[in-house]
Amino acid sequence: MAVAEQSVGTESVPRAPGAVPLLGHAVSLWRNPFGFMTSLREHGELVRLDLGTMPIYVATSAEVVHEVTVRQARSFEKGRFFDRLRPLAGNGLANANGELHRAHRRLIQPMFAKERIAAYSDTMRRNALAVSDRWTAGQELDVAHEMAAFSIETLASTMFSSDIGRPAVEAIRRNLPIALKNLLLRAASPKILDRLPIRPNREFDAAVAELRQVIDEVIRTARTEQHTGHDDLLSLLLAEGDRLSDTEVRDELSTILFAGAETTAGTLAWAFHELAGHPEVERQVVAEIAEAVGDRPVTVEDVPRLPTVRRVLDEVIRLHGVTLLMRRATEPVVINGVRLPAGTEVAFSLYALHRDPNVYAHADRFDPDRWLPERQREAGLGRETFIPFGAGNRKCLGDQFIYTEATIALATWLPRWQLVPVPGHTPKEIASAVAAADRIPMTVTERRP
Repeated sequence: MAVAEQSVGTESVPRAPGAVPLLGHAVSLWRNPFGFMTSLREHGELVRLDLGTMPIYVATSAEVVHEVTVRQARSFEKGRFFDRLRPLAGNGLANANGELHRAHRRLIQPMFAKERIAAYSDTMRRNALAVSDRWTAGQELDVAHEMAAFSIETLASTMFSSDIGRPAVEAIRRNLPIALKNLLLRAASPKILDRLPIRPNREFDAAVAELRQVIDEVIRTARTEQHTGHDDLLSLLLAEGDRLSDTEVRDELSTILFAGAETTAGTLAWAFHELAGHPEVERQVVAEIAEAVGDRPVTVEDVPRLPTVRRVLDEVIRLHGVTLLMRRATEPVVINGVRLPAGTEVAFSLYALHRDPNVYAHADRFDPDRWLPERQREAGLGRETFIPFGAGNRKCLGDQFIYTEATIALATWLPRWQLVPVPGHTPKEIASAVAAADRIPMTVTERRP
C-alpha cells in the first residue's frame, strides 16, 4: 500500500495509513493495538502516526529504539504516555525528569539491590505457598485473575510489611487492575476526550483516587506510629526523613505498584498458558526444579540454579511485553537521519520490537531454547534487541525483583500442580500496560500427592 509522507525538518517520514479526521490513528490503536503496532515496521524504521492532531513518531527497529533510549537518551524526557500516568504515579521515578529523576533513582536503586531482594524473597515464598495450599484438585481457575491477585498481594506485602498496610492491600487489589486496564486507552486518545463522562474515564478516575487516598492514609499512620525497623519499602522510604515528602513517598510507592504488579501477573499467567501448550518444555522445567530444589521450600539461592525457568520467563516476556512507551525530545535531535525538533513525541513498542521477524526466527512461536547461549550468539540476540525492561538510564529498577518473584512462584507451584486449559476458550491479548490476557481458564490437576 502506498504511504503518504510528512516532512520533519528537511527529511520525510512515512505516515501510517488509516488515519481518520480529528482522531488520527487513535481508532486503529483502540481496535487492534498489537496488530497496528507490529504493522508499522512495514513502512520504515521511523513512522509517523497521529493521536488526534498530534503527530507521534514511532521507532520500529532495535537500532532506532537504542538510539532514542541509550545513545541520545539525554536529549529526551518522559513523553505523553507518562504524562497520562501522572494521576496514578505523580512525579515518581517513572515520570520524573532531569535532576529529580537522577536523585530519586539514586535513592530508590539500593532498595532493589541483591541483598534487598533476598530479604523480600521470604515474602514471595510464603505467598506462593499460601496460593499452592489454597488450590485443590479439580478446581477451575481464571489464571489471569489468580496471578494478578498473587502479584498484587506479594508486591504490596513487600511495600507494607505490617498490619497498617492491610487496608491498602485490599484497595490495591480492587483498583489497580481497573486503573491499568484504562491507562493505555487514555494514552492513545486525544487529551480532550479525558473530559467526557464515559465509563473508562469514570472507572480510571475513581480507581486512581481511591489508590492515592489509601496510600496517603498508610503513610500518615506510619509517620505517626514511627514505622521503622521493618524490611519493607515504606520503612526504607520513610527512613529518608526530610529528603522525601509524604507526597513523594506516595508517588514512589504508586510507581512501584504500577511498574511491578501487572508485569509479574501477566508473565506468570502467560507462562502457565504456554507451558500447557508445550508439555515437553513443562516436563523439562519440572525436572529441573526437582533436581535443583527437591522437596524443600524454594529459596532465593535456587533462582540462578533454574536456567530453564529463566528461559521460559524470558520467552513469555518477549511474546507478551510492554505495549507502548514514549519519549519527548527536549532539544533538536537527529534520529535515523531525520531531524526532530524539541517537543517531538517518539514512541516505541517492546511488544512489536520483540516480534520482529528480521531479528527473531519464527518470531511468534514460543521457543524458550532460543535463549540458550549458543543460539543467542548464533542469532545475534543481545542487549539492543531484547530490552524487556527498557534500556539506558530509564531501565526499570525492578527487573530482578520480578524475575526472582516469578521464579520462586513457578518453582513452588509446578512440582505440586499442573494447570490444564479448560476447553472452549483461547486466551486473547488485551491492551494494557503490557499484553495482558482476557481470561485463561484452567483446571488444577495434582501432579503428585
